[in-house]
Amino acid sequence: MDTEKIKELAQRIRANIGRVLVGKEAVTDLLIVALLCRGHVLVEDVPGTGKTMLAKSLAKSVDASFCRVQFTPDLLPSYITGINFFTLKHSEFEFMPGPVFANFVLADEINRATPKTQSGLLESMEEHQVTIDGQTRVLQEPFMVIATQNPVETQGTFPLPEAQLDRFLLKINMKYPTRAEGKAILERFLHDEPFDTLQTAVTKDEILEAQRDVKAVFVHPVLMEYIVTIVEETRRHDNVDLGVSPRGCLSLMKAAQAFAAIQGRSFVLPDDIKAVSLSVLRHRLILKSMARLEEGAETEIVEEILNRVPVPTEDFRS
Repeated sequence: MDTEKIKELAQRIRANIGRVLVGKEAVTDLLIVALLCRGHVLVEDVPGTGKTMLAKSLAKSVDASFCRVQFTPDLLPSYITGINFFTLKHSEFEFMPGPVFANFVLADEINRATPKTQSGLLESMEEHQVTIDGQTRVLQEPFMVIATQNPVETQGTFPLPEAQLDRFLLKINMKYPTRAEGKAILERFLHDEPFDTLQTAVTKDEILEAQRDVKAVFVHPVLMEYIVTIVEETRRHDNVDLGVSPRGCLSLMKAAQAFAAIQGRSFVLPDDIKAVSLSVLRHRLILKSMARLEEGAETEIVEEILNRVPVPTEDFRS
C-alpha cells in the first residue's frame, strides 16, 4: 500500500475542485473520503452555497461518467433505475438503463421526491446493483451518489426515511463563505466561468486502486474500542431515541481509514476518527421529540460525546 500515492491523488482532486470553489478544502476532503470508501454523501445547506457545483466539480475531476437527476414529486423509481420497454422493431423487450448506471449520480434536491421514489436508490446505494423485473444488474465502479437538499424550505418536500439516511456515509454542510472568501469568489467569476475549463485530474483506475489500498490502512484494536465506545454513547444519550447503527460504526472506521490515507499515513490516529465523526454520525441519530426542536442538537450531542469519551494514548502504528 502506497499512502503517499493516495495523498498525491487527493491533492490533485482538491486542487482541481479548488479552481472552481473557494474555501471548501475541508468539505472537498470529506468528499474524497467518501469516494475512497465507496460511500455516498448528502450535502445539505441553503440555496446558493455551491452544493450542486461541488458535486459536478468532483465528477468532472475524475475521468468517469456523470448524470444529474432533478428530484421532483412526480419522479418515478423507474426514472432512476431504468426500465424494460418493448420494441416493435425487434419484437422483444430491451433494457434502457437509468441514471444510476453512471459512475457519479447527482440527486439534486432529493427530498422533493416521494419516499417511494427515494426508495429506488436504496439497493443501488447499499449493494451497488439494481434489480428490475427480477433481473439483477451490477453497477459500474466507481459508483457514488451525491445528494443535495435544502434544510430551510419545507413546502413540497418529503423527509428522507431513516433507512436511506443511514446509507449515506457522510452528511456535509457547506456553510456561508467568510468575507475574504466572498470577495475571492467575486474576483474568480468576474470574467470567467472556471467550471467550463475544468479538466480531468485522475482516472477511474486510479480511484479503484486507491479504494483497494485504503482498506489496508491499519486500525489499532485500541482505536476500534474507541470507535465502539463513541457509537455506544450515542445509544445511551438522554436526548437520543435511536443511536448509531452497526453500519454507522463501520462507516466511522472506514472514513477514518480514508482520512488517514489522504494525509499520507498507513495507520489511523484518534484525530482521524474525531475529524470525520460529526459528518458520519449526526445524521444517524434519531432524537427525542423535545430535542428535535433545538437547531443543531445532533451536532451538539456528537461533540459532547467526543469531548467526554477518553482519547486513547498509544503507539498506533502497529
